[in-house]
Amino acid sequence: MVASPPTRQPLLSVDDLVVSFDGPLGTHPVLNGVSFHVDAGETLAILGESGSGKSVTVRAVMALLPRHSATIARGTIRYDGEELTALPVRRTRQLCSTEFAMVFQDSLSALNPVVRVGDQIAELYRVRRGVSRRQAWARAVAGLEQVGIPHAAQRARDYPHQFSGGMRQRVVIAMALALGPRLLIADEPTTALDVTVQAQIMDLLRELRRANGMAMILITHDLGVVADVADRVAVMYAGSVVETGPLRTVYDTPAHPYTRGLMNSIPTPEHAGARLTPIDGMPPAPHRMPAGCAFHPRCPLARPRCRTDRPALREIAPGQLSACHYAEEVVTGVHTRDAA
Repeated sequence: MVASPPTRQPLLSVDDLVVSFDGPLGTHPVLNGVSFHVDAGETLAILGESGSGKSVTVRAVMALLPRHSATIARGTIRYDGEELTALPVRRTRQLCSTEFAMVFQDSLSALNPVVRVGDQIAELYRVRRGVSRRQAWARAVAGLEQVGIPHAAQRARDYPHQFSGGMRQRVVIAMALALGPRLLIADEPTTALDVTVQAQIMDLLRELRRANGMAMILITHDLGVVADVADRVAVMYAGSVVETGPLRTVYDTPAHPYTRGLMNSIPTPEHAGARLTPIDGMPPAPHRMPAGCAFHPRCPLARPRCRTDRPALREIAPGQLSACHYAEEVVTGVHTRDAA
């Protein structure tokens, strides 16, 4: 069974995206046919270990791939029906901030260290909206207030190094939301923050999404931080989406061994003191991608077919897709011996 097409046009759709990088060992695909979609107003979480291709995927959407080494070899990226891969980079960059915007994981690197944060936000309004300096400054202060920075009028005159990590991330979010984008992409927005501040930032993103009616893509390797935020999830491994579906469905009944392995590695209060179950082995390097299913060297359910045939992403339940030959067995927990 193949996936049923969406009943309405998604805000963003990525289909069969292949991105290759040039390196000292030759040219190798880093993304291997990535497909997913995001509807207007919903939140999609893209999950996976470091190196699974999450950040490369969203950088391809934002036209931020390094030109000297990266190539989109195949696939389509459509935003509101417009094909982005066919556009000049300049046009795609124009869509950034006005239609979609990105929050990077390193807030200190995302900000100019020698420019006041208020001026950095105000510049967006002056360049993109053509408003006066006074109007731009007033809107910058209002943006800082919206993301919960106390004494915003005062703090707007401070420099990035004068803010804590959590407050600096709020400044970056204010910049991303300045021009009212319809889609916000947050790439590991809580990585460098302590647990309490992580929760505050995720709550802020959820509230802002609802208030502004925008769609959101959350990139993370931490399944716990998106449990109360995302509507759907896409799980990536070795440059491919291996499972996608409604968050609660995927969390409760994962249909791919990799997803199940990620779930088993989450510490939970009810298992306090118990040993976590890690996934054995390491993800493959792009130049050493195994034949068949890329996960088979680490998979406890691997059989001969997995070593030769690459599984297609197929529908297992309404809205839930899995790239596993034996997805039904993963869901039920009942395994049969492969006759091959």
